[in-house]
Amino acid sequence: MHNQLLEAISQTQQERLFHIDFRLYFLGAVNRTDLVARFGIKEAAATRDITLYKELAPKNLEYDTKAKTYIQREGFSPLFSYSSHQALAALLHGYGDDFVSSSNTFDAAEAPTQLHFPACDVLAFVTRAIYCKQAISISYRSLSSGLTQREIVPHSLIDSGLRWHVRAFDRLKQQFSDFVINRIEQPQLIESRAILDTESKAADQQWNQFVELQLAPHPSLHYPETIAHEYGLQNGELTLSVRAAVAGYVLRRWNVDCSENHALVGHEYHLWLKNRQALTEIDNLVLAPGYSTINTGVRP
Repeated sequence: MHNQLLEAISQTQQERLFHIDFRLYFLGAVNRTDLVARFGIKEAAATRDITLYKELAPKNLEYDTKAKTYIQREGFSPLFSYSSHQALAALLHGYGDDFVSSSNTFDAAEAPTQLHFPACDVLAFVTRAIYCKQAISISYRSLSSGLTQREIVPHSLIDSGLRWHVRAFDRLKQQFSDFVINRIEQPQLIESRAILDTESKAADQQWNQFVELQLAPHPSLHYPETIAHEYGLQNGELTLSVRAAVAGYVLRRWNVDCSENHALVGHEYHLWLKNRQALTEIDNLVLAPGYSTINTGVRP
């Protein structure tokens, strides 16, 4: 019913209704000043938005005369759908996708400090190349080869949890690889040469192939039920379907012990990979904790 009613409302007003719903859901309160500050509208327009929201979801809010604000009512049911990822991003970094307003973030949330973010000028070249399906020439600094000149055909961005990469076809090595964006210098779009089918995203087998990772509480834990509850394991197991190209990043980010006999020791290892054979399907095997034992069978 809500969806049908919302379809008759303009997109701009839907965005303001979403903001009302979000603040009620996650912060428990909203008022006209919030809408005025966020969207730059008049107080009269903000009043109309709140009135419309009350008509759509009358059981969701009530007016607190002492605080002079609308608060979440018992029995609240969100008008819009949310994902935890989107909600946390909004709480940490602000609401909406505009960069003009100065939306206040949620002071009671904090994320680990990142050592660096991609430089905007380089990132812009990469994203334009992805969107326009073009190649770019770059100077690239790697740990194995130092500074080299490359031509790459980027198709996707990857957040490994520690740094941002771009997945691209490397014309020098004639293979798909991941490039750390902050190691790229002097990018330039290449317009003179068309992209071949073998250089496109559709040809990237590791990107298009999915592998299933079966994760379980690490056998060394004294209370494995704690991890089972934390990660929402069903029957003591969590199955993730991930792209082969990013499986190594996932396993490293969550410190999943990938050794055959769960041999890794340390407080950081809460999870163990049960189906170790799945690793034979991924190229970035070196990223998986315990990978050195995969072929040798030797305890680290």
